[in-house]
Amino acid sequence: PAAAFYLPGLAPVNFCEAGKEKPECKSGIELFVNRLDSVESVLPYEYTAFDFCQAEGKKRPSENLGQVLFGERIEPSPYRFTFNKRETCKSVCTKTYDTTKPEDKQKLDFLKKSMLLNYQHHWIVDNMPVTWCYDVEDGQRFCNPGFPIGCYITEDGRPKDACVINSEFHEKDTFYIFNHVDIKIYYHVVENEALGARLVAAKLEPKSYKHTHPDNPDCSGVPMDISNKASGEVKIAYTYSVTFHEEKNIRWASRWDYILESMPHTHIQWFSIMNSLVIVLFLSGMVAMIMLRTLHKDIARYNQMDSTEDAQEEFGWKLVHGDIFRPPRKGMLLSVFLGSGTQILIMTFVTLFFACLGFLSPANRGALMTCAVVLWVLLGTPAGYVAARFYKSFGGEKWKTNVLLTSFLCPGIVFADFFIMNLILWGEGSSAAIPFGTLVAILALWFCISVPLTFIGAYFGFKKNAIEHPVRTNQIPRQIPEQSFYTKPLPGIIMGGILPFGCIFIQLFFILNSIWSHQMYYMFGFLFLVFIILVITCSEATILLCYFHLCAEDYHWQWRSFLTSGFTAHHFIFWLYHDYGFDLLPFHRDNWILCMLLVCNQNIQRSESRLKKPV
Repeated sequence: PAAAFYLPGLAPVNFCEAGKEKPECKSGIELFVNRLDSVESVLPYEYTAFDFCQAEGKKRPSENLGQVLFGERIEPSPYRFTFNKRETCKSVCTKTYDTTKPEDKQKLDFLKKSMLLNYQHHWIVDNMPVTWCYDVEDGQRFCNPGFPIGCYITEDGRPKDACVINSEFHEKDTFYIFNHVDIKIYYHVVENEALGARLVAAKLEPKSYKHTHPDNPDCSGVPMDISNKASGEVKIAYTYSVTFHEEKNIRWASRWDYILESMPHTHIQWFSIMNSLVIVLFLSGMVAMIMLRTLHKDIARYNQMDSTEDAQEEFGWKLVHGDIFRPPRKGMLLSVFLGSGTQILIMTFVTLFFACLGFLSPANRGALMTCAVVLWVLLGTPAGYVAARFYKSFGGEKWKTNVLLTSFLCPGIVFADFFIMNLILWGEGSSAAIPFGTLVAILALWFCISVPLTFIGAYFGFKKNAIEHPVRTNQIPRQIPEQSFYTKPLPGIIMGGILPFGCIFIQLFFILNSIWSHQMYYMFGFLFLVFIILVITCSEATILLCYFHLCAEDYHWQWRSFLTSGFTAHHFIFWLYHDYGFDLLPFHRDNWILCMLLVCNQNIQRSESRLKKPV
């Protein structure tokens, strides 16, 4: 049921008319503003960075860790309503710009640039986004959780972006600012009418009016135009109208549905799932054929041999059983990557599981990132344990170095990248820049919780006996014969990453589209299913290619099995560059975190490609 999406402590707020207030219901409705962003720019800005009407003396609401990391900056606004009280063309404030003054000209130019790049407002009422709903192709209606500051008519008279909605926007090389909004708030009366009503939707329609009398606006006449070559004094009066409508068919628990259902591409998800399942079935068939036919046939022939001389004539994977468990080169680094991969694999699985249950719904702002960060911090113990166990099985003795690298190598690379991009965003004055206090808090979580837990896990890992191998390793390494092209390391690794990427690239497209289009991603059920398919595909592709390499008498399988499915991240980066352009990459911290997830999620798939001694 839809009500399940509100399990984690999100309580409804009841409203009643002025004069009928009670402890359990209130009449005042606050409107909050979030950061402004654009699909044409990677830099979001706080509401206060623009010269809009400001709320004086109001306290800013607190934000959780996930909201801060995602760059959300929620602030109070001067727009305030009374429940069920109609307001018509109410003045908020008037901004005056004298283009002869450098400060005023800079503010106006920044406003023009934001309209040129189609920056959008994001308003919030009762924890609900205020949406702008309009008709799109095929008779569908799309509800956008934001609306533009304004729009621009080019020098050749071509309307850009939202300028197409009004035929009166026709002056060449001119900006039109949406300085008026018609807000409609829908409410549902609670079954027990004594409790009042609950808000179930908030919609608006942006409009532009050139108010001739800003002190007494009438919201009529020509639109508010700002010529690109304007000089002298420019006055912009901001107004709003609000109406209330009772909605009997929508209940509070399902009030997000109209937004989520209007988002495109939902039906294509099933095509993505079917595409992934076909690849999984293909790989499963290949693995089954190898295991049931080839291996069974080889083992049967091996058992029917009469003499040692016959065994010496054999070839393939049976000849390398004495070298199969030889410690890999750079075993320290491999064990550290396996430990970090285990940490992120468990974090991803648990986060998606909770998201599927509805605990991390869009209504619970910032919960997804907060949950992921907290889980990563608390999962230091499995990382240290896995790294220690594998390092000990590789015959390593530098346990202190192993623990320190597990604690600091992968997290340190991510944090260094995170910090450098944060400096760039801070220099640009973007709201996506993380405050210094939050950086200190992240470092405290890392050093004070994650690192000690990693040491604890490593302690128990090194205390246990080394993993016993079913066969003894030869003292003299076997010579590896000349390899064909497809069994050489690089071609095999490149080919191995293609199939897992084919399973997930459609889902990745939807996720990144949601990030860059600033829409809400909520189809965690699809995402969890694709994640499981990805793990299965990576395992099967690794087993398949590992078998081919061993048949070619190449027993250096550890790094190959690690990199085969991990190379999916390379294909992801290449596709990201090809589709979105390199200029977008440095500014999206979350995309690099996603890359690391893709790399490390594959790391845990290593042990399945081991071969035991034939019977």
